[in-house]
Amino acid sequence: LGFAPPGWDSLHSGLGGGDALRELLIKAGMLVKNEDGRVYDRFRDRVMFPIRDRRGRVIAFGGRVLGDDKPKYLNSPETPVFHKGSELYGLYEARTAIREAGFALVTEGYMDVVSLAQAGITNAVATLGTACTEQHVQSLFKTATEIIFCFDGDVAGKKAAWRALELCLPILDDLHRIKFIILSNAEDPDSFVRKFGAEAFREQINAAASLPDFLFNTLAKQADLEHIDGRVQLANQVKQQLIKLP
Repeated sequence: LGFAPPGWDSLHSGLGGGDALRELLIKAGMLVKNEDGRVYDRFRDRVMFPIRDRRGRVIAFGGRVLGDDKPKYLNSPETPVFHKGSELYGLYEARTAIREAGFALVTEGYMDVVSLAQAGITNAVATLGTACTEQHVQSLFKTATEIIFCFDGDVAGKKAAWRALELCLPILDDLHRIKFIILSNAEDPDSFVRKFGAEAFREQINAAASLPDFLFNTLAKQADLEHIDGRVQLANQVKQQLIKLP
């Protein structure tokens, strides 16, 4: 972790200044150039999370405010070296742990990864303020045979889990598995592991729902299974998803 101090020109001046450096930092997304030509630091008064590529090179940053300012999290923009849809926070650091465990935990936030790592669960990664993509899944499948998505217990988390399911169906094969953890009471992995401890979180991992269970249970909650038309509706909805499987 690092820190971006308050101020509008801490980065450029701190690195020595100069026009060539300024243009590079703008291209890298670290400085912002507005319409009237004014240039200033993108990240100010934030805890900084370096984002690395698979070779360990820092290619972007995420920044979190310490107070109540908005936005709470700010990410580097897309640049020639950083594409949010193909990078995962913590993957470089977690590669060995993922390989040893045989599975990767996918979370929604930087602090989820940091708190789990502090608790000794070091095979977690996070998407970068965007929904999970096919590139993310394919990248993880190069290291592990199983992905466990662990999303927040709120409505947004449940929607994100369903989107991940729909994304994974067309690219699954006999060698890979997908599971889901939906935390209760609007907890996220960060708050859960700090409140209840590593062992309780490992129990969540062991009880993760398989893709078929998650698919059937989610759709069943939306159908009236007491009546035949509700059961027909469920069967049709399940079929619509299963035909996506290769």
